[in-house]
Order: sequence, then structure tokens, then C-alpha cells
Amino acid sequence: MKRAWIVSGVVGLAAVLGVGVLYGREYLDGLHFEKAMSEIDRLQVANGGSWPQPQETCYFCHGAQGQSVNAWYPSLAGQPQDYLIAQLRAFADGQRPNAYMGPISRDLTDEQIASLGAFFARQTPVQSAPARKQAGLEKRGMALVAEKSCQACHGAAFMGKNQVPRLAGQGETYLARQLAAFKTGERHDPSGAMNGLAATLSDEDVKAVANYLASLTLVGSTAGTGTK
Repeated sequence: MKRAWIVSGVVGLAAVLGVGVLYGREYLDGLHFEKAMSEIDRLQVANGGSWPQPQETCYFCHGAQGQSVNAWYPSLAGQPQDYLIAQLRAFADGQRPNAYMGPISRDLTDEQIASLGAFFARQTPVQSAPARKQAGLEKRGMALVAEKSCQACHGAAFMGKNQVPRLAGQGETYLARQLAAFKTGERHDPSGAMNGLAATLSDEDVKAVANYLASLTLVGSTAGTGTK
């Protein structure tokens, strides 16, 4: 009987390996999705409310609870509520063009936009994919940030406030892309401040600033306490 169990186990393992060869990526993606959704369910009560049903698909890019661990996509968790609402409206009316966020935002009601802003603002912010440690680049970024007085708007710890976003710990790739977009005018800051600042940065400066900001450790956040 014991031998039969062993044989059955070997056959089962071979079957699993066979499935892995044929459908490995799809199978793993499915497991990751189920695990993430289970984690969302587990954290619903702890995070002060249920996941906004209309936008459960936010998970696929921005991570569970908006806590992105992918340097390409921004982390929404702990961003100021006013900033999140303003950006969703900017996507919806085309002020911030985006092939994906535009259609999604246009399908949201004002109530849903407010609900999403409140939900993500109260989530605990986490650091996205860690920045690549490059001492020279990080040092240059720190100097540029100080020179441009970025703290004046984004806060001493770069955690953001009201309609100004948190930069600390965001993905390096995302930060570099946004600075480049401000520089070229692809993304427009209503105040004009970010476009003017980014225009003074070289391509290497953009990389340095993004590297530095992405490497910052998150401190106690009041980012979710924007104006109501």
C-alpha cells in the first residue's frame, strides 16, 4: 500500500510538472491572482472598509490595496485624497492623457471617484520596487532635489499633501517617466511649476532625481488627510 502511495505521488508530481511546462505562466498568474484576492479579503476590515467594487481591476497594475511593488506603476496607497481625486478627474476629461486611465476614469461617477480617492488615501503606503543602488546617481539626485527646492511643495519627507503627491518610495521607472512627460509637455501641471522645473533637467538629471526619490524610506504619513 505504501508503495502504491509513492507511485501515485510520483505520477501526480509528473502531471503537475507537465502542466507547468504547458501552462506554467498562466497557471502561476492564476495562483498569484487568487492569493492577492484572498489578501484583499483578509485586509478589508483592517483597512477601514471594503474594496471599491467598481475598480477591483486596479489591483492588476497598482497592486493589492494600491500598494504597488512594480516600479512601472505608481503606488496609490497613502497618496493624498485630494491628489487622487484630482488625477482621476484629469484622466477623465483628457487633461492628463492616458490610453488606459482615460476610459476607466470616464466610466466613473463623481461618487465613485470620491470613494476611490478616500479608499486609497487611507491605505498604508509601502515602498515600490527598491531603487537600484547607485551611489553617484543617488547623490546627484539628492543635490538636484535640494537645489530645486522640491520639499517646498512635496514636504520635507516627500510624503505629499492635499493636491501634491507623495514621491518618496515611488517606483524609479514611474518617477522618471513622469519627469520626462513634464519636460516634454506630454503631461501638464495646471500651475506650470512642474513643467518649468522639469524643463531645466537633463536626461541624466531625470534619472538621478528618480533614483534618489525612489530610494527614500517612508516616514510616518499624514498623506491621507487632504482637505475634505
